[in-house]
Amino acid sequence: MQMSFYFSDTVVLLFDFWSVHTPTGMALSVLLILLLSMLYEAIKMGKATLLRRALLALPRSHSQDPLGEPEEGDTSTSTTQGRWFWYHIGQTLLHVVQVVLGYMVMLAVMSYNAWIFLGAIVGSTLGYFLVYPLLGRG
Repeated sequence: MQMSFYFSDTVVLLFDFWSVHTPTGMALSVLLILLLSMLYEAIKMGKATLLRRALLALPRSHSQDPLGEPEEGDTSTSTTQGRWFWYHIGQTLLHVVQVVLGYMVMLAVMSYNAWIFLGAIVGSTLGYFLVYPLLGRG
């Protein structure tokens, strides 16, 4: 196993069946790693957006709550807690996908193939450049 970066069109990535032996195969593998890196950045942005929406769904202050016992028909607290729970479930699922993608890209880079490494770096850069301006919207 190679323990320093090298340029080659021959590499085995992640699984035995993902064995690359041609320049075309390497180009497609680099493109796939690039897209996975971009998806990783998009999921990070999605998590941030989901968290912002969840925080906006919470009541602004408990000091604005009426004093005394809640009325029987008042379901705003349980609705808010239910909504927060589903945002938390969404955040958790996105986190799992993000971790899996991150480890897959990391293990691909650990093949020490310089083309794969460059694909991961370019994908992360493009993903950040294209996706993070969307975070400021909405």
